[in-house]
Amino acid sequence: MLTALRRLAGTWFAKVLFVLLILSFAIWGIGDMARNLFAPDTSLARVAGQPVTFEEGQAAMRREMQRLSRQMGGQFENDPRIRRALAEQAVDQIVLDRVLRVETERLKLAVPDAAVRDYVFAIPGFHGADGQFSQALFQSFLRNNDLSEARFLDLLRADLARQQIAMAVRSGAAAPTLLTDRLLRWLDEQRDVTLVSLPIAAAPEPPAPTEAQLQRFHENNPDQFSSPEYREATVAVLTAALLSQEVTVSDEDVAAAYEARRGQFETPERRRLTQVLVPDAAKAQEIAAAWTGGAPFDAIAAQAKAAGGEALELGEVDRAGLPVPELAEAAFAAPESGVTAPVQSPFGWHVFRVEAIEAGQSRPLAEVREQLRRDLAQEKAADIAFERANKVEDALAGGATLPEVAKQFGLGLATVETDANGLGPDGKPVALPVIEASRAPLLKAIFQAERGAAPRLQETEAGFVAIEVRKIVPPALRPFDAVEAAVRAAWTLDARRHAEEERAAALLQATKEGKSLAEAAAAAGLGSREIGAVRRDPQQEAAVPRELLAPLFELKLHEATMVQTRDGFAVAQVQAIAPGDPAADQEGLERLKGQLNQALAQDIDVALLGALRARSDVRVNPRMLDSLAQP
Repeated sequence: MLTALRRLAGTWFAKVLFVLLILSFAIWGIGDMARNLFAPDTSLARVAGQPVTFEEGQAAMRREMQRLSRQMGGQFENDPRIRRALAEQAVDQIVLDRVLRVETERLKLAVPDAAVRDYVFAIPGFHGADGQFSQALFQSFLRNNDLSEARFLDLLRADLARQQIAMAVRSGAAAPTLLTDRLLRWLDEQRDVTLVSLPIAAAPEPPAPTEAQLQRFHENNPDQFSSPEYREATVAVLTAALLSQEVTVSDEDVAAAYEARRGQFETPERRRLTQVLVPDAAKAQEIAAAWTGGAPFDAIAAQAKAAGGEALELGEVDRAGLPVPELAEAAFAAPESGVTAPVQSPFGWHVFRVEAIEAGQSRPLAEVREQLRRDLAQEKAADIAFERANKVEDALAGGATLPEVAKQFGLGLATVETDANGLGPDGKPVALPVIEASRAPLLKAIFQAERGAAPRLQETEAGFVAIEVRKIVPPALRPFDAVEAAVRAAWTLDARRHAEEERAAALLQATKEGKSLAEAAAAAGLGSREIGAVRRDPQQEAAVPRELLAPLFELKLHEATMVQTRDGFAVAQVQAIAPGDPAADQEGLERLKGQLNQALAQDIDVALLGALRARSDVRVNPRMLDSLAQP
């Protein structure tokens, strides 16, 4: 075989084949390698070959961070996992927008300006107390979402185009009548049951246990009577809060920061404005003249309405509240009680009247000096922390101990013996060199570290942390004498539970032998209840224990079952079954149809977007996505 191959390699055919293989590798293989090596792709993703830039991803992620921060307030934590999830969400949203844009261009769909304008005016969230479109609410929405008016209108236009595509695809999608009828019969099914409840608290007092029984119970249930795992560890932490104590901020630095951040300490001028918005320039000019001449607001509003527009009070706004530069310039150039000339925007022609002016205010440097000093110290400390972390890593790699690097570089240091909850063997909280909010992340890192591993500095939610686990004390069964009272209480509770379980099992067995549950309960000296119209809905009134609902609807007529509940046991027997009646519940039927139709439409949307993504050859750059997720 080898001889034949060598003979073949010497032929002209094999030589031509090798040349072709080399050329193809050079054209496709080496070319791709060279491009990746010398000109790496810096886009976050590519949709139909077009790049999604890193700057687009940063802007989208910033909006997502702001939205989450507003929703969660002080509970929002900017940790690596959240940043990664937000980065993926931001990129996916941009990709989705691009995919839909590609499809709208392919279909040559267009959304006219009038449709966008009418849609904006119809959004309920932009309506004031009078039910009319409020420019102030609209501008507030833009500020809160870090959007310019032009960007918002572009997004809205793309969404309207997407709706055209989605509505065309999902048109006619409806759940079959047979499906809705059968599902409603199942959902509205009702059952009459006999119920016997056996709470543990009502169980008879068991005979006093012997010492041997308690000893055996103690040994057979180590989880209940064991100490937790303890770890003895030395931890060193490097945080901005610690390093800020070393930082000296001069008065000159504070003054420079004040000048650079003056906008944070200034309250801008605010004006109470009234606005008229009409689609025609000539009508706007007539209204401006009438308003300047002293016409009352009611007359101006009527004139605006007749011109196909509206008049409304914007309330108090600053320049940022009017993001269109021409509108802000006109409104803030007019004197108090003055009326502006008509100004055009994408929504039409605006005329403003300045009702009142509130002058801006500025907090002096003396008032914010210490706040600025603390902020600058934290910022400088954060920079120092990153620089010092490299030095600490080098020192640890060179064999330095944690106490040595802590002393040399000003790290917080502690040697503790703790459980996973931060409690020592004495049951008291151990002292850790971090603030209270960072205790949980530091404890998590301690219990993830390996015993005997050389300490390494790692970035965690608690800051830069190095951990050396010196000893691990595994969970151990506490001596019987130390926990005898707890063992006795647990044994008594367990005996009562067993007693109620045995009574429930006896009732269930009696029903299998032909007795009704009510008869079996009476024979055992127990009470029973007859409960009618039990439904599957877990939100209904607690007529039966929630744990009983699912198994109850799996039974046939006159069958029984038993379940363990939160406080004991329950036994139930089905006495009657009444399927739902679609004819008698037309309202429920229509509601169910709507829910099913919506579910079908959502499934169609998901399938459509999947198909469009595949057609657009979406490719996400993992390396750049990792960069986007970095703080």
